[in-house]
Amino acid sequence: MDSASGAGASDPNEGEGPSSAPAAGTASGEGGSTAAAPPLQPPSRYESQKRRDWNTFLQYLKNHKPPLTLARCSGAHVIEFLKYLDQFGKTKVHVTGCPYFGHPNPPAPCACPLKQAWGSLDALIGRLRAAYEENGGRPESNPFGARAVRIFLREVRESQAKARGIPYEKKKRKRPTTVAAAVVVEENESTMAEATSTSQVGDGGGGGGGTAVPSVSSTAASTTTTV
Repeated sequence: MDSASGAGASDPNEGEGPSSAPAAGTASGEGGSTAAAPPLQPPSRYESQKRRDWNTFLQYLKNHKPPLTLARCSGAHVIEFLKYLDQFGKTKVHVTGCPYFGHPNPPAPCACPLKQAWGSLDALIGRLRAAYEENGGRPESNPFGARAVRIFLREVRESQAKARGIPYEKKKRKRPTTVAAAVVVEENESTMAEATSTSQVGDGGGGGGGTAVPSVSSTAASTTTTV
């Protein structure tokens, strides 16, 4: 998301790190036979961003008038939170009366407001939806997965696509062809093996009835016999 997601939330990972003192004490206490514990892996960029977004949302509920608890939070409150974030947006969204409405590359600045881009909001909701359940929330009562939130995001996507002249096209998933190709190769190899076996049996009997399917083995055998 834009700069709003991390506003006012300190990074809980600062100052963290594996301490060498406990490891040394363990090693000395056991005569140095036990290896030191491996260092803790730092959280990924996604996990760090998800934690900051979650702290930002909790702070928003705390500052809400009147204050809201997470248990009473609904899809309407989530939409209200997304609209609140527009004041920190960096994406120019032209209004209907603007001469650059629908223009992907406006030649001059205008007075249209800055808002959160649809892609940022969509990614934010995905992180908050996961964080809600990771913090003890039930999937069936997840406000970030409410139908009203999905409808709101769809409306934002359509309105911004028209205002900015940038269509948001859903990427089509390509069907996996690796497995199908492997099956075809195996079937071809099996057919060639059966054809080779049949041609070899026909050549051994001298009747010529087993050479209906040409193969490299049968051709090599007949050439050797001629020589």
